[in-house]
Amino acid sequence: MDATIGQSKNFSYSVISYVFFTFIGYFIIGLSLSVLPIFISKGLGFSMLVAGIVISLQYIMTFLMRAYSGKIIDSKGPKPAVLASMLSFAFTGLVLIMAYYFRFSPIVSLLFLIVTRLFTGGAEGMVGASPINWAIMTFGEKYTAKIISYNGVACYGALALGASLGVTIVKYFNFYGLGILIVILGLIGFFVARTKENRTGKHSSEEEQKSFWNVLGKVAPFGLCLALGGLGFATISTFITLYYDYYHWQNGAMCLSVFGILFVAGRLVFSNAINRFGGINVAIASLVVETLGLTIISLSYHPYFALIGAGITGLGFSLIFPALGVMAMKTVPSSNQGSALAGYGLFIDISLGVTGPLIGGVADAFGLPYIFPFSIGIVMLGLALAYYLKMNQSK
Repeated sequence: MDATIGQSKNFSYSVISYVFFTFIGYFIIGLSLSVLPIFISKGLGFSMLVAGIVISLQYIMTFLMRAYSGKIIDSKGPKPAVLASMLSFAFTGLVLIMAYYFRFSPIVSLLFLIVTRLFTGGAEGMVGASPINWAIMTFGEKYTAKIISYNGVACYGALALGASLGVTIVKYFNFYGLGILIVILGLIGFFVARTKENRTGKHSSEEEQKSFWNVLGKVAPFGLCLALGGLGFATISTFITLYYDYYHWQNGAMCLSVFGILFVAGRLVFSNAINRFGGINVAIASLVVETLGLTIISLSYHPYFALIGAGITGLGFSLIFPALGVMAMKTVPSSNQGSALAGYGLFIDISLGVTGPLIGGVADAFGLPYIFPFSIGIVMLGLALAYYLKMNQSK
């Protein structure tokens, strides 16, 4: 019994040493996530649509880099992708400093912000699937579900922590302090990654012939369901601070923190649910809970109720990625796991990428109170698709 517990702890510590890079990357992303929309709309004087587009440029670049990242992981291993991502993150800190320096020239400042978002997106694309594959190549495919879950805890926990801390840093040290911290974190990640041994997968000639786009077609049904479910999280992460500001509420970034806390709790408490009940059943239940959380936010007349809704949304969203991801991984051979995870991850990038202009357009056309009812409708489409996949699976 004690030996089993010891092995479990050793496994946990070892996996953490890989998902550490996910934490660094998404912590950097979170640092600017809650402060840039307000800076663009109020500090620089641009519309919410422009703010949404600039924020979403990150995810468009991530989309473009996923295929390249998957090929690197399958052919050269995950270490080169992680190293490149950490350097790119560090560079974004420097450009963010320049954007703030030129804040009195809104167009120039916006151009620097665009560069920042593009490099952030490229860095996210390189680090998105790399730590997961690095850990799977180290510990074996039987740990895939657990590794994806650990990685998700690192990802969304870092986003939530970074979002709250970013507001505090900008308040006391402005964007110069934020940029310097981002540079330091990126370099720490780079030098830690250099100390770790690279891993490469095993290939057969038949399996190697599968292109990234072939693999993408295999995982697309599950990825599309993920994308629809991800729009609820994307709406919160991109527009919650503006939503709070619209109602003259305080601490909008706290919603991201509550979302992240319940997200992490969901991953930890229900870590065995996927193996016990099956990926598609867990995904359906999770989408129902996410819909409930978004409904509470949309009906809230007090910020405390919005916090509760954000927490329930985080709890619902917590298992969607691993639940559908485990199913997506089963559609391809082991030698294409890097491409499969990269391709599957593309769909959350699509979701995050279209949310900015889509929800920003809804806000400009109808008003901010309508963004969450709209998001509910999209997530319910994801629920319908998940149910269709379940029915199709049982035939």
